Amino acid sequence: MSDTSISSVARQSLSHEVYARIQTAIIKSELVPGEKVRDVELAQRFGLSRTPVREALSRLTDIGLIETKPAAYTRVAVLDRQDIQDTLDILATLDSLALATAIPVLTAENIAAMRQANDAFNAAVSETDIGSALTADDALHDVPILATKNRQLMRFIGQLRPKVHRILYRKFSTLYGREDTTNHHDRLIGLCERGDADAASECSSQHWAQLSALIDDLFARDQMS
Repeated sequence: MSDTSISSVARQSLSHEVYARIQTAIIKSELVPGEKVRDVELAQRFGLSRTPVREALSRLTDIGLIETKPAAYTRVAVLDRQDIQDTLDILATLDSLALATAIPVLTAENIAAMRQANDAFNAAVSETDIGSALTADDALHDVPILATKNRQLMRFIGQLRPKVHRILYRKFSTLYGREDTTNHHDRLIGLCERGDADAASECSSQHWAQLSALIDDLFARDQMS
């Protein structure tokens, strides 16, 4: 590999690291909704040059975590209820597609992986380790998603997830709706194990609807700013 290729790979890796760190800061509200962000300040914060920061902000704009107005601001995207609902509707549809496609080919090892992820989720929520809870929740749902071997499906879900993570971080941090999520996981795993794709899709749809109702309540409690 040439020196130029090595440099390109290193820059892409650095840009991805900065992207992940800023994304996490937004999800955790270390960078709050509506807060203006400047590449110079973020570069100083991370001890980096401005180039990977600008690249990261561009990617975060593409997935809706950063919003810009030319000659006015670049800021953390505000939490808009309709935008959140639109995202939930799409994810619910993609989730149902993943389950319908994956369940006929799920193995015993897949089911065991879902149970292991659910155990990790419950342990993390019990300890109010929200980062680990989100990771475990993703790991559980990733099992059927990966089993579809549909790369476009994986890509779309991956792009939308960070927007929902902002909501789930607030929900899990207050343990709000914890029992609902735990029960949903248990039921979903059982349906996957039995190979009941229709019931699993319906279970998933009900969970997304319940999440939507919880989000309405969080907005009403003014816990979404």
